[in-house]
Order: sequence, then C-alpha cells, then structure tokens
Amino acid sequence: MSPHRGNGAAGAPRIGVALAGGGPVGAMYEIGALRALEEAIEGLDLTDAHVYVGVSAGSVIAAALANRMSVAQLLRSVATRVDDDPFLPQVFFVPAYREWISRALQVPRLVAEAVNSFVRRGSVLRALRHFAAAVPVAIFDNEPIRRTIHTAFTRHGRTDDFRKLRHRLIIVATDIGTATPIRFGDAHWDHVPISTAIQASTALPGVYPAVWIDDHQCVDGVLLKTVHASVAFEAGSELVLCVNPIVPVDTSAGTKSGLLPRGVLVRHGLPTLISQTFRTMIHSRLQAGFAAYEARYANADFLLFEPERDLYEMFFSNIFSLSSRRTVCELAYQATRRDLLRRAHGLAPVLAKHGLTLREDVLQDSARTVWTGLDLDEEIATTGTREFRIPMQTPVAARLDELLATLEERP
Repeated sequence: MSPHRGNGAAGAPRIGVALAGGGPVGAMYEIGALRALEEAIEGLDLTDAHVYVGVSAGSVIAAALANRMSVAQLLRSVATRVDDDPFLPQVFFVPAYREWISRALQVPRLVAEAVNSFVRRGSVLRALRHFAAAVPVAIFDNEPIRRTIHTAFTRHGRTDDFRKLRHRLIIVATDIGTATPIRFGDAHWDHVPISTAIQASTALPGVYPAVWIDDHQCVDGVLLKTVHASVAFEAGSELVLCVNPIVPVDTSAGTKSGLLPRGVLVRHGLPTLISQTFRTMIHSRLQAGFAAYEARYANADFLLFEPERDLYEMFFSNIFSLSSRRTVCELAYQATRRDLLRRAHGLAPVLAKHGLTLREDVLQDSARTVWTGLDLDEEIATTGTREFRIPMQTPVAARLDELLATLEERP
C-alpha cells in the first residue's frame, strides 16, 4: 500500500470523507453541503482527512479535496469559472461521435447478416436481433473528462498521481466483466492516473463508454454501491462523513401546492423517468447498506447527509446555467445547515467523541449564505439565485434555455 499519512498530528481524529455520485448536479450539491459541514463543525478540515472515498461524480470532489483544494476554492470556481475548474458541466456532455460512427459503419454488414438469417430461418425476430449491435453503447464521450481533470491536477502543485498525495484517496469503479469493484488508489491500482480513475468511475453504462484499464473494462462504481463508505471504515476511519445527492424526488407536495404540474416527471420525458427510477433503486440500496454498518463497524461512527426530497430547484435545474450551479450550491448549503440544526442534539455527542464541536451559533445565523466570507457576496447576491420555475421541455424552449445559459456565461 502507498505510504499515505493519516490526518493531522498523532492522536488526531481519523476522519473519512465518502462522496457519492449524481452527475454535475450532484457535484454542485456536494460542494454546498461540504461548505456547511466545514463551517458548522469546529475542528473539521476537509483538506486534511484520513481518507477520501469517491464514486462517480463524487470522485471529482474527493480527488480535489485530496489535492488540497479547499471547499472555498471549489465554490469560487463555481461562481466565477476560474481557470482550474475541474468540473465544467459542458465537459461532461460531449457527444460520443466516434462511438456513433463506429456503430453506423457496422450497419451494412448487419443488414446482410439479418437478411441471410431471415432467408435461412424465416424468423423476423431472429433477423432483427442482428441490429442490436448497431445501437451505440454510449451517448457522451468521457475522454474530455479525463483531459480536463488531468489538466486541473497537474498545475499549482497538485498531482494526478495517487502515490504523491499527502492523504489516501480511493476512487471506486466497477469491473463490468466480473461485476466486482476496482479501488483505484489501493495497492496494485495506485499506478493509474487519478484522472483516468475518475473517467472510469463516472462511466455510467449507456451514458459513457467503458474505460479499458490493464485489461479490465471499467464502468461507474455506483453499480455496486452508492457511497462505498465501507472502504473508509476499512481504511481505519473512526468517523465517516457521507454526502449522497442521489435521492428520488417527491413531487406530491409540489403538485398539491400548485408549484409543480401534475405528472411533471412524465412531462419531462424518458430521461427524467429513468433518472427517478435510478435514484429510487440506488437510495433503497443505500439505506439497506447503512443499516448493516452499525453491526459491522460498531466502534466507528458515520453521518449521512442527503438532500430533502422536495428540493425541486435542484432536481429540475439546468446545470449548464451558471446561476443554476450557484443555486444548487446554495440549496445544498442551507439544506445541510437545516439538517445539522435539526439533528444537533444527537450529533453533538458523536462529534465530541472525535474531538469536534458542533457550532450551533453558526447554524442559527440566518444571514449566512454559501458565499459568506468568499468576497463574492455582492456579485452572487444579484446573479446567484433566481425565481424557481419548471423549465419547459419543448424543443424550441429547450434550445432557448441553452442559448440563454450560454449568453449568461459570457463575460
């Protein structure tokens, strides 16, 4: 195993940070939630944890923290698009042209095979099965993700090498050929660049192509577990802080109040329905997994932080819009503050066991925003939030929304 040091001085609490996925929206949510945790928990330094565990989009944030990028730095990149922003949303949505062309070139051969099959067997269904190979296995290209992360982690004293990090970083992907986890950063896997590990961990099947690494075909680590908090426990963490943005939306309250139209998920089309289905399955599995942790890791503590299920501005946000990114960060910040205050009585003794103190005075300060103390308040106050509306999903409206977002992002 690589010679990573624990956090802080000898006797310091061994705190692990485990971050789940959720795409660019999830990454924005995690930044806002982590800002709230760092402010409200005295003694917590999120750039000095014992171990960082990241899966899917959470691997980007975990790797940034392990590279000593502070939450404040990440927030500034969200607010102002600084040069070292490691998670520009548009980077995640570059069409996989090579995959599409490769599949299209197979069509003539597949047509010939289908015709031959029909002539020999007389079965239309058997013949049509040949065309399955023409369907692209990915919509977007994840090579731009790798290049962007590599650039961000090879400047300003950062590193794209697990072995050169001060603290331990584990990025989890799934070997699709064996349905087993691959823990990049562990022994035998720490030679893989961090950027390549992130590319693999974010390769959600059907959305991004699998990543071949050392003869292993790697895809999104969320296929096996949502957060992989057990990895942090196995690394010796005594307290694990988990942030999971992947929760299903509950539209009932919004529909009842008139904020949401009836059947809003169906109106948004198949991608939204698939997303809701995926979130429901993932969240159910996570709850079952955490229930088992209490028995397996009886001498350790874990704290889970998730969005409220009626944060509609997050679930229906346009992450291409700069103001939407800011809004998601603010929503996450305030939601986490509410959660901390609501659970303060039970959290205080748990944190105290690990030398940490919950600052209820900070949580009760209603004037605080996620941007407080970043010297960005004036700018963000005018452009950081907007009145919530459900975006229309007609092609013309969608194109207009993209155009407005593009204009908004120009200096």
